[in-house]
Parts: sequence; C-alpha cells; structure tokens
Amino acid sequence: MATKIKRGAIPNEVTRVTETLNNAGFEAYLVGGCVRDLLMDITPKDWDITTDALPEKIIELFPKTIYENSFGTVAVVAEGGVSHETVRLVEVTTYRIDSEYGDFRHPNSVTFSKKIEDDLKRRDFTVNAIAYDPIKDIIVDVFDGQTDLKDKVIRAVGNPKDRFNEDALRMLRAVRFSTALGFAIAGETLSAIAEGSALIEKIAAERIRDEFIKIINSKDPMLGIGLLLRLKLLDYVAPELLEGVGCEQKGEHIYDVFEHILHALGHAAEKGWDLEIRLAALFHDIGKPRTRRWDGTKAGGKGKYTFYGHEVIGAQMTKKILERLKFPRVTTEKVVSLVRYHMFFSDTETITLSAVRRTIVNVGRENVWDLMKVRECDRVGMKKKEAPYRLRKYHAMIEEALRAPTSVAMLKINGDYLIHEMGMPPGKRMGWILHALLEECLVDDTKNNLEYLKERALTLSKLDDTSLKSLGEKGKERKEEREGEALTQIRKKHGL
Repeated sequence: MATKIKRGAIPNEVTRVTETLNNAGFEAYLVGGCVRDLLMDITPKDWDITTDALPEKIIELFPKTIYENSFGTVAVVAEGGVSHETVRLVEVTTYRIDSEYGDFRHPNSVTFSKKIEDDLKRRDFTVNAIAYDPIKDIIVDVFDGQTDLKDKVIRAVGNPKDRFNEDALRMLRAVRFSTALGFAIAGETLSAIAEGSALIEKIAAERIRDEFIKIINSKDPMLGIGLLLRLKLLDYVAPELLEGVGCEQKGEHIYDVFEHILHALGHAAEKGWDLEIRLAALFHDIGKPRTRRWDGTKAGGKGKYTFYGHEVIGAQMTKKILERLKFPRVTTEKVVSLVRYHMFFSDTETITLSAVRRTIVNVGRENVWDLMKVRECDRVGMKKKEAPYRLRKYHAMIEEALRAPTSVAMLKINGDYLIHEMGMPPGKRMGWILHALLEECLVDDTKNNLEYLKERALTLSKLDDTSLKSLGEKGKERKEEREGEALTQIRKKHGL
C-alpha cells in the first residue's frame, strides 16, 4: 500500500475540477473509492469529489453539469486529457449531514455543511472515508482508514448497525469489498450484518443484482458466496442455493451439492470466464436437492442417490432466480440454457455425432463452447482432472459436428429454391420436406449439397402427408457412417 498518493495518477480533467473549485475559494477533496484505490496503487474507475461549495455554485463554475437529485450531487462533465481530448463524468457532492433513512437506502433529507469531517461521517466503511486534497497534497482520515487498508480490514464507519440501518445495501457491499480486495470483515461489522441481514428485503432487486454480479465477477467468488451464506444474506439473494447445503451426493462426489457448485464457480473464476459461465457454474446443480432419490438397486445393490431430471428442475429454478433479480433477458436465457443442457453427454463409447449436433441445436452454435466450459467446471468441481479423455472427445466431436448444418437455415437448399426452381407450393408440406432433409444432414453432413438435396426433395414431395409428416417431425434413426479424414485429424489434435 502506498503511504503517499501520486498526483500524477490523477487525470488532468479531474484535477481541473478541484482546481476550479479551489480558485473560486472553495475546498475540494477526492473522496471514497478513488482515494482507497490510489492508496493501493490501483487505477480508479470512478472519481468522486466532495466540496463545501453549494450545488448552485458548482453549477455556476462548470459549463456542463447534470443535477437531478436532492442530495447535493452534481455530475460535472470534465473535458481534457493528457495526450488527447477526453470526456469524463465526475460527481461533485456538497459536504452534507444525512437525516434518518426512511427507506433503508436514502436519507429523508440532507443538511449541507462546511466541514469535511461531517461528510466523512456518513460514509460506509473506513477505507472509503478517506479524503485527499490534490492541490495541497493533504489526506484527511478521521476514522483511521489508512490503518485498515494496511491491515486489510473492512470496518464500518462508527456504529455498524447505524450504517446498515441507514443503507441496507451496505451489507452486500461489505461482502463485495471483502471479496474484491481480499480483505477480512471486522468482527463487529460481521455481527451487525448477520443480525440485520433481513433488511436486505427492503432493497430493490436491481441494486441487489448489481452487487451480486460484482461478487460473482470477483477473483474469489467462492469466498463471496461463502460469506453470503455465513452472514445469512444468501437467504434473501438466492435462497434456493441453501437447499444444497448438507445435501449429500456420494458416488463420485466428495462434496455436498453446495460445496460442489462453489468449487465449480471457483474454477470458472480461475479461468477468468465471463459472467454467464460463472452463473451457470453456480446454478448448474441447483435442482439436485429437489430431485434426489435413494435407489437401493444401484451400485451393485449397495444403493446410491439419483438425481434424474435435476437439469430440467435446475433450469426452472435458475430462471426464477434471475428474473427475480431483474437480470437482462438475454443473460437469463443463456444461463438457463447452459444449466438445462449441462448433462448433454454421458457414455463416451455410445455418443454419436447426431446427438452432438442436436445439443448444438438446443444451445445454439454460439453457446456450445461455453456449454463445454460449464461441463469442465462441473468436473473440476468434483476434484477431477480438468481435461480427461471424455472432455477431449467431446471437444473433438463438437468440432466435427460444427462442420454440419444444425438448422434448416444452414441447408444448401431453402424454401425459395423449392418454390421458384422446383415449382413446389408453399405450406406445411414444404416445412416437412426441409426438416426431413435436415434430419438426414444431422446424421450425415456430406448430404448437405444442392445436387443431393434437390433429388431427395423431389422424392419426398411424392410421399403422402402422413409419411412425409412422420419424416419431417420425428426423423429417422440412423447409425453413424464412418467418419472421414477431417474427424481423424480433429481427434488426433485432441489426443484421442
């Protein structure tokens, strides 16, 4: 941790804001996360300034501002960079004293102050309650936040119960900062969170979602989810996950369901994979507790737990969780799909290319490799090797399957061709013909050529409705033909 802030680390457009305020006779300090990051030699993402200038004075001093709240925060559009012109939004807030928080999120009213100490008192954690004057090169640290930074501790400013009663979201922020920074949470702060965890119900789902995402996207989300469980916050964020705690699996699993999905999530984080994969890793087995059954006939009569259909139930549960937390529809749909189809293969000796192609159809060509990543997380979450023979074979077969059509739109023949070149009338029969052709190409992609498809379409068009519909909707069960040189090379590439 730096003991002195490098003023060169502060962008010119930010110091120009403090200089403008200073030149007008006002105090101006950087405050909050940006000061914490500067002291940790981290480049801040956001810049906040606090001042004794009233909002109307701030607006007078800067040509471009936005002021759409009653809390004294003016967004200043600061222009001008070091090597080129840049535009940055800097929040400038008047020193203030907050009244009671009626909604557990915002103060009912604020009183503007002339003392920086008053403004620091209302901050959430000591490491975020440090102010820095870049002009005078002065640090104001009323609550000894620099010591907590050095000791790597998240500690509430003043009485933690008061801070969390003011803004209940701060409880999730404590977990997020602990996870993101690798800091411990002070004992009295931990106790206050556990006692007041139910206050999270007062917070809007969107706010909870944003903090949850930051925890999941951190370097150590396993720690974050573990803290949410320990502090009883998980009860109000994703209570369905609690069903996995103590849910024994046995068999190949050395962990209960909750521990297993935590390790799966941890692997996704170690790999640096994106949010959707991390969420799918966390939720992939969430349906297991509801589908667990004991079958005494399994394992040679010794019996074992079964979880038939857990991926279907898990997908339904995941959808409810993500919708409840107001995740974007596109994110929800992808994560639900990854959870639904994460059990796509089983026996490597009986798996066929047509089965692989159908999986690609189910999840989409753009998502199939992400599905493989979730599968890898599942396996590593069992403390098994990252890339065993089974996973290598799946990769090889997916590469081969991707060379083939996986939707009617990818056929070398389409409805327009059937109508204009072959004189076929549009309607249900045409749809059946196209889907029957697709079924054949799913089994043998070499058939996806115009000459064969044209001849085959002509033959299919002569069938009666019942026969043609049967072919179009159900397809035919065919054995895989001998794979060509391309498949041989792909398998060789994957060590098969």
